[in-house]
Amino acid sequence: MGTVFSFDVRDRPTPAIRRALAEAVRLLHRVDAVFSTYRPDSHVSRLDRGEIRLGDCPPEVHEVLSLCARAVHDSEGYFSITPAGTLDPSGLVKGWAAEAASELLYEAGARHTCVNGGGDLQLRVPGPRSAPWRIGIAHPLHPGRLATVVTVREDLAVATSGTAERGAHILDPHDGAPVTAFASLTVIGPRLTMTDAYATAAFARGHGAREWLEALDGYEGLAILPDGRQWRTSGFGRYGS
Repeated sequence: MGTVFSFDVRDRPTPAIRRALAEAVRLLHRVDAVFSTYRPDSHVSRLDRGEIRLGDCPPEVHEVLSLCARAVHDSEGYFSITPAGTLDPSGLVKGWAAEAASELLYEAGARHTCVNGGGDLQLRVPGPRSAPWRIGIAHPLHPGRLATVVTVREDLAVATSGTAERGAHILDPHDGAPVTAFASLTVIGPRLTMTDAYATAAFARGHGAREWLEALDGYEGLAILPDGRQWRTSGFGRYGS
């Protein structure tokens, strides 16, 4: 998927958890083989070229495309699976894969975990008395500095879209133009699949993103503008300073 995944497991490493971790790694390799737009032999690449039909793909392709359709609907078209004219569900599938890997660990008994897919995180916390996760949000305009630290005391997801590493690569699906309203936009939500998709959609929406995020139940956002100014949704202070 053109990125790196990592696992931080704070639980005692039981045999079941070790097996689940190995299964999670196998899952991510399978997701890459099925969904990667960088691989011409992936199911998504072949589907885009018309070499196969949706019915020829593994069932997870239908699942992901159905979730993408939901994100398109929820975002009024600002989330797109064809942002540059070719089939590309990457704006959702990375979060979906990290969330699925987290679920495998959870089912094996791991309760205090962080699955990191290229900087987008699915976090698990055993309970209010457990040590929280403290997640640094990198400042896109000042390498090596943090914009804020998010303190996570419950199961949550954190996803960031931005220009620091890949430039203005997020397009407005309505006109195809690169979006330059933000340097970065971070979204916090309950599960990473939709949190990742909503971060992409909010970034693509540009100047209307704050109002849209405020209307989403259970989601909060932090935006850093190209001139260094910031805004935060009304409930973001619950997590970040």
